[in-house]
Amino acid sequence: MRFDACGRTYAAMATGTGIGAALPAKAGTRPLALARWLLAVAALVVLIVAVGGITRLTESGLSITEWKPVTGAIPPLTDAQWQAEFEAYQRIGEYRQINGPAGMTLADYKFIYFWEWFHRLLGRLIGLAFALPLAWFWLRGAIPAGYKPRLLALLALGALQGVFGWYMVRSGLNAEVTDVSHFWLSVHLLTALFTLAGLVWTALDLLALHRDPSARPARLTGLSTVTGLILFVQLLLGAWVAGLNAGLVSDTWPLMQGRFVPEANWSQGAAWALTHDPFLLHFLHRWWAWVAVAALVVLARKVRRAERRASIAIHSAFGTQILLGVATVLTGVALWLAVLHQLVGALLVAATAWGAHVHGRKTRT
Repeated sequence: MRFDACGRTYAAMATGTGIGAALPAKAGTRPLALARWLLAVAALVVLIVAVGGITRLTESGLSITEWKPVTGAIPPLTDAQWQAEFEAYQRIGEYRQINGPAGMTLADYKFIYFWEWFHRLLGRLIGLAFALPLAWFWLRGAIPAGYKPRLLALLALGALQGVFGWYMVRSGLNAEVTDVSHFWLSVHLLTALFTLAGLVWTALDLLALHRDPSARPARLTGLSTVTGLILFVQLLLGAWVAGLNAGLVSDTWPLMQGRFVPEANWSQGAAWALTHDPFLLHFLHRWWAWVAVAALVVLARKVRRAERRASIAIHSAFGTQILLGVATVLTGVALWLAVLHQLVGALLVAATAWGAHVHGRKTRT
């Protein structure tokens, strides 16, 4: 270490994560305030993931057919505005092929409009809750050295999330299809969950810096990387199951169609079946979950001595998630259970990020 005339430390610290280097906290920086802010934003991300689940399950995602980042924050206020929105919705396949023949009324449309509008409103609020404090901390010189690139990356992820959300909606805005692309749905959801993990990880680095001004950021270990990749596959499968309504293909567990391995459509090749066949994807999502559990158990055991709370959080999250997944299947995808399943999935990502961070700090000591 070396010190200037004021006695402040400027030893460089490598993060080991490729995000950027950081320096020990100096006078004027506020790592604790930054950590609390990021955890608050993370809580909002968990909330919007849950609301996104409600939006999907109530078939509300295509109810707003335009993307107006600013003016769209204000819902229709007059009968004429509501009628114009409803008429725009009546031009897409979801209305023409499903809701129109089912007798959808304007009152029915207002219900699904609310959930999509609320989902988008939360996205706008999260953007403001991140961008405005970031600007304030930046101007006040409160951000520790090395953290500005990471915070800007998180801001960019949030902006991308909005863009991906619109591409997802746009994929379903034509007369031929009745739903959004399950590929875009997975991009939209997984970007949110990756952002959530980044928020938690960065907040934990800042909390460590608050406790010890010379603390180095945690590094991403091999075990954490493997666990994260296994969990990523499970989350991707879950997103595809949701996008294809594949949760409805079986209401029994552990068997499907009275057999362990269900029949799948292989006529268009294995690549198509692995990305489109609802029976096969439902089966894979069910049983890859246990591979994820095994990896999470190993991670939780590795960090138990260093931070028992992180180990408990991981075990609690995946245990609850398994039970909710089975219950969701047995109830024919009851809305409240499916929403809880998605909500706990987000909490599992946060808990895994916590455990991976503890393991990354543990290996530095």
